[in-house]
Amino acid sequence: MNNTNTINAETTLLSALERLNGLPGRAHMTLFVCDGKGRVAGTLTDGDVRRALLRGLTLASPVAEACCRSFRRIAPCDSPREVIDKLRECRSKGITLVPVVDDETRLLRILDLTVTPTQLPLKAVLMAGGKGERLRPQTLTTPKPLLKIEGKAIIDYNIEALAACGISDMTVCTRYLAEQLDEHFREPFGPGMIRVRCVREAEPLGTIGAVALTGAAAEDGETLVMNSDLLTTISYEELYLRHLDTGADVTIAVVPFQVSVPFAILSIDPDDPGRVTALEEKPTYSHYANAGIYIFNNEVLRRLRPDRRTDATDLIAEAIAGGARVSYYTIKGTWLDVGSQTDFRQASELMRHHRAMDKSGL
Repeated sequence: MNNTNTINAETTLLSALERLNGLPGRAHMTLFVCDGKGRVAGTLTDGDVRRALLRGLTLASPVAEACCRSFRRIAPCDSPREVIDKLRECRSKGITLVPVVDDETRLLRILDLTVTPTQLPLKAVLMAGGKGERLRPQTLTTPKPLLKIEGKAIIDYNIEALAACGISDMTVCTRYLAEQLDEHFREPFGPGMIRVRCVREAEPLGTIGAVALTGAAAEDGETLVMNSDLLTTISYEELYLRHLDTGADVTIAVVPFQVSVPFAILSIDPDDPGRVTALEEKPTYSHYANAGIYIFNNEVLRRLRPDRRTDATDLIAEAIAGGARVSYYTIKGTWLDVGSQTDFRQASELMRHHRAMDKSGL
C-alpha cells in the first residue's frame, strides 16, 4: 500500500491540504480516504476540499465529509477484460492512481498508471539460450540478449515493457553463457525493482521446449512466451485482448511481410495444366511473418516435456492438429529481430531516434 496517498477518514481538511501540498507532482495529487479498518471510503483532491468549503464545511471538518465517494477501483469480482477497460477509461480521463480493493473494499495497493498503465493477468517466459552466432564476435563473450543498444541490454527493453503491463512473474530460459544472465538478474532492477528468475537448459530444448522447466504452465491461465532478442513497440494489451476476443488457445504476434517477384508469373488452369490463363507482371505477395511473440493457454504448454526438444512452430502445429484454435495479432509499430550485424546497427539507430523524440517531447 502507498501510505503517501492514503489518509484517515477522521483527519481534518486542513491536514489534508497540507498532505496534498506535499505530494510529488500534480499527476498524483489524490488521497484515498480510509476508515479505521482500511476500507476505502472515497478519494480527495484539492478540488474536493475547495467544493466542501464552499458548501459550508470548515478546515476543522473531517475529510470523510468532503471526499468523493464515487471513484474507480479494481475489485476481486472484475474480470481481466473489465480491469483493462477500467484502466483504459482512467487513462483517457487523465486519472493516474487507481486503488485495488478486496471484497470489503479494504485497500490492497494503489496502481500508478504512469508506471503500469495496464494490468495483464499473464506470466512471461523469455527465451535467451541461443548462441547468436550471426552477431559474432560480440557474442563470443556476451550472450546476445545482454548486448547493449544505446546503453541498455536488449533483453531489458523487453523486461521493462512487460513490467509496465503489470506482469510480475517473469522467467528467462538460458543456456549459452548462462552465468552472465544469472548475474545480470541476480538483483531487482529498473522501475519498480523488477524481479526476474533464470532457468537453465542442460541440453538444447529448441525454441520453446525450455518452458517445460519453468513451471509456468502448472496453473490454469495464459503465458506470454517471446524471444528475448527483439526490439518492439508491440501493445501487449492489444495482443492479450485479441487473444480473449478470438477465444484462442494460441495467439501469434505477426508482422506484415511482402515478397516481390521480379518476373512475370503465370497462372495455370488447375483443370488443364497445359493451359495458361493469365500472366502477371512482377507481382507482390503479402504474407504474415511470425514475430516470435506468443500467448499460450497453459493447457497447450503442458504438452511440453523437459526431456524433449520442441520448437514453437512444432508445438503450434501439434496444437492445430489437435483441434486448438490459433489466432494472430498484427504488430502495429516497431518490430526488429536483432539477428545480424545489419540488424544491430539498425536497432541502435532506431533507439537513438526514439530517445531523441522522447527528449523533444514529440
